[in-house]
Amino acid sequence: MIDPSQDSGVPGGKEILAFADAAIGPDRPALDRARADLAGALGPKAVSAASAVAATFTKNDRLANGTGIPSELPMLKNSKDIRAELGINDFRTAVYSRTHYPDEM
Repeated sequence: MIDPSQDSGVPGGKEILAFADAAIGPDRPALDRARADLAGALGPKAVSAASAVAATFTKNDRLANGTGIPSELPMLKNSKDIRAELGINDFRTAVYSRTHYPDEM
């Protein structure tokens, strides 16, 4: 979703993007390399900080799903094709968005 070849203008941006990509992927050696590269670019505290941000995002998303918060209407409208392609509308938690926005599901 993000082109890591583009300069983000953020110090260590390339390494941060590589870490984020590796953190959600299945390749453990790639994650180990990304951690080392991020630590080399911004220091070891950056690895902890980036990990905390990734974990918090996952936590927040799961909390929203668990409490039944529906997806926002603009997001639903803009993601209709990809949700259909990935079968996301079949997820159990899609019922919350379907309840509020049945025409967008």
